Amino acid sequence: MTDELAPHGIDPTIPSVARMYDYYLGGKDNFPADREAAEAIIKLARESGSDVREMALANRGFLIRAVRQLAESGVRQFLDIGTGLPTQDNVHQVVQRVAPGSKVVYVDNDPIVLVHAQALLADNSDTVVIEGDLHNPAAILKAAAPHLDFDQPVAIVVAAVFHFFPDDDEVSSIVATLRNALVPGGHLVITHSYVEPEAGEPDKMDEARGVYSRSASGSVAWRDRETVRGYFEGLELLEPGIVPAQDWRNDDPYPVPGLAIGGVLAGVGRKPETT
Repeated sequence: MTDELAPHGIDPTIPSVARMYDYYLGGKDNFPADREAAEAIIKLARESGSDVREMALANRGFLIRAVRQLAESGVRQFLDIGTGLPTQDNVHQVVQRVAPGSKVVYVDNDPIVLVHAQALLADNSDTVVIEGDLHNPAAILKAAAPHLDFDQPVAIVVAAVFHFFPDDDEVSSIVATLRNALVPGGHLVITHSYVEPEAGEPDKMDEARGVYSRSASGSVAWRDRETVRGYFEGLELLEPGIVPAQDWRNDDPYPVPGLAIGGVLAGVGRKPETT
């Protein structure tokens, strides 16, 4: 994609984390500024002994496995917040193969994501895309309410988003709002970037923050397992708990190069039945 193809209102010179992620996954829906920023992150990670592209693939693989297994367990409503650019095996494709008629709502605030998603979903009446900003989760829930019945179980998915929110208190507040929207049988699905404490390289991490500070997100933050586990307060964590994304219920585990010192943590929590 070239700068000349940017939709009205988009500044293609400002990197977008959604388009950078698209580049990590090998997609083409990105601009030169996105590719330049993504390559800078790839280089910094490589110098630290890690692989950003493998992290993105691990995150994607977990998401596919998680929503498929939730659909197989009977969940029929999914709210995917910060969905990113369409790729292969999107949430609606995975769950509707398992259970046709499942309802899926995608939420994003990137205009290019919205345009692509709306085009992809033009002929799918069970799936909609809405504009929303996770800084205001209550507004997202309200906008999704015409499409989802929150009196019935919903799986709320927030994959690879919270690490772009540097304020710990804000993330905790957002997660609490989402948890409170769940009824028994509802689920919360989260992935979050992390770096093992003993492997952290402050200089490289500061450089990475500098790259993301020039993106539309404006920041990036890494959090540890205990912090991520805290996001599931009051929920029953599905086995195997909070683990690297590539290790979550992966029936065909494979050695993932470059993820020994960090990567993406993943977890799925279920709202228990009231007693």
